[in-house]
Amino acid sequence: MIGKARRLVGDVLGNWRLSRLADDVVLVVGELLANAVTYGEPPIRLSLWCGGDKLCVRVTDHGPEQPRPLNLALEAVHGRGLNIVAALAHENGVTRPAEGPGKTVWACWYLPARDAGSSRVTAGL
Repeated sequence: MIGKARRLVGDVLGNWRLSRLADDVVLVVGELLANAVTYGEPPIRLSLWCGGDKLCVRVTDHGPEQPRPLNLALEAVHGRGLNIVAALAHENGVTRPAEGPGKTVWACWYLPARDAGSSRVTAGL
């Protein structure tokens, strides 16, 4: 599932003429989806949109736990996903619905004016 979503995002970015961001965005999508699958609860939804001067990715799940970056030892094998997201995206964060369980973890990249357009893709996973 995560591999298919990563390929889809890469294809969409190519169609939107944003291939130069593809490596970073695809890695972030993989990290956010892996966290949602591992720690969240279904349904899981991925959305990607480009509008104005931003490209944004959102992953929503219905799990009750809030994601948090971890302080890890150098030899740790897992647990660096949110740190990777923070390093690659211009902005990132978490929003919770006003009522009920779940959260949306998001990341955004600023676009030069020539790349700005308006497009949206959403997929349920």
